[in-house]
Amino acid sequence: MPGPLHIRGSVVVPEAELGWRFSRSSGPGGQGVNTTDSRVELSYNVETTTALEPMVKARALERLGPRLVDGVITIAASEFRSQLRNREAAEMRLAQLIREAIAPPPRKRRPTKPSRGAVERRLTAKKQRSDIKRLRRSED
Repeated sequence: MPGPLHIRGSVVVPEAELGWRFSRSSGPGGQGVNTTDSRVELSYNVETTTALEPMVKARALERLGPRLVDGVITIAASEFRSQLRNREAAEMRLAQLIREAIAPPPRKRRPTKPSRGAVERRLTAKKQRSDIKRLRRSED
């Protein structure tokens, strides 16, 4: 469980850069609900990280901008009753979020136009439909 967080390929976040906080989870839970700190908050400072290259870090900061508070992203997990499972869920969500943030931009769309045959088929179909509707009209 503890250890570096593998994002993808050579991108690995050292354990020292991850901040953990634990608190009581809300909702039903039985006798142990008031004594177990099962809610997990995982914090990661994107601005000061050494795990990302400068260009990739800039991309991540730009894409994660609205979710960052002073350069720190925080993930909260409380869907499970076990602290361990909530820790795993928070790590998985953070890894997925960073993976999407550092992904290279998609390739630029290469504009295309319909082939001559496709244009002719479309116009022929429109003409046939027009003829059908014209023939339905009554001659006044």
